[in-house]
Amino acid sequence: MTTHAPTAAPTVIAERRGHVGVLTLHRASALNALSLDMIRALTAALLDWQGDEAVSAVVLRGANRPGKAPAFCAGGDIRFFHQAALAGDPRLEDFFTEEYALNHLIHHYRKPLIALMDGVTMGGGMGISQGAALRVVTEHSLLAMPETNIGLFPDVGGGWFLARCAGHLGEFLGLSGQVLHAADALAVGWADLEVPAARLDEMLDAIVATTGEDGSEALATARDFGLLYDDPLARAPLAAEFELIHRVFSRDSLVDILSALADEPGEFARTQLAVLQKRSPLMMAVTLELIRRARHLSLAEDLRMERDLVRHAFHLRPGTASETVEGIRALVVDKDHQPRWNPSHVEDVDQAMVAAFFQSPWPATAHPLRALD
Repeated sequence: MTTHAPTAAPTVIAERRGHVGVLTLHRASALNALSLDMIRALTAALLDWQGDEAVSAVVLRGANRPGKAPAFCAGGDIRFFHQAALAGDPRLEDFFTEEYALNHLIHHYRKPLIALMDGVTMGGGMGISQGAALRVVTEHSLLAMPETNIGLFPDVGGGWFLARCAGHLGEFLGLSGQVLHAADALAVGWADLEVPAARLDEMLDAIVATTGEDGSEALATARDFGLLYDDPLARAPLAAEFELIHRVFSRDSLVDILSALADEPGEFARTQLAVLQKRSPLMMAVTLELIRRARHLSLAEDLRMERDLVRHAFHLRPGTASETVEGIRALVVDKDHQPRWNPSHVEDVDQAMVAAFFQSPWPATAHPLRALD
């Protein structure tokens, strides 16, 4: 008698519906957090469809669990990061190289790509949605670049798209990891359209029904489902704080930013100061430098810089000495929420510590992302 091991369910479902390619992240039990296999599956499908004349548009969405809060993609699999860093697993290097190449592919995709950011959309989820031709949010959407919370920096092209937020919103969003609902996401330029979650399936059916060889039909149909508001900024709570954010987060240094927050009256400034005081001082300083350098870089240049940074995040101080390994330990492994940052105070971060992260460990001709343009 022959027995067969059960086949694992796919973590990405790729299907053709008429002229539309539909990609569904199918790891709902982990909030569709990206694994290396998922990154490879997404990349393979997108490359295949990009060369397929029968596919004229792509929709990217996340699977959900009945009765549970929805998630598009909660980010990368940070438990894997922690385990791989401590074990010296070479797949950690592959993960970031291939993830950043996927981010670049999406930003430069030659066919309309629509990202349905229903529910939690953070970190890696932002990386696979911010380059989409149309970024759709719902009343359930929760968007953020929360990497400083685990002693990392906003990667997946985050340096590039944060640097392109108006004024100094990028510094604020990158340092704080502020979570945005739909109205705020639209206000800061992280989304293009709000659609009621209950109408997403109907919208997808309509996109499939109306899309022929001209993929722009998909975008027009999706926009027909969008909610319209007379004054979108009036719906965005964060808009009331824009002036303060631009004033404070334009300061030259991290020390100056925290000092300026301490001098500001009001609950918003107090809350943001308390948030930043819990983050890794070193990785906040790296984040600030990343965003400000990225203002003068192309996306490809930014992704190569981020690849340098993430290599250093795990190897400049290897093992448990890594701020990122320590941050993940405190947040998701031991869950004590008491990270032991080194240094522990922003005043003790010197420029040499930050500069070391921006020295590429590879010559240009051997950089793992050298092929990006």
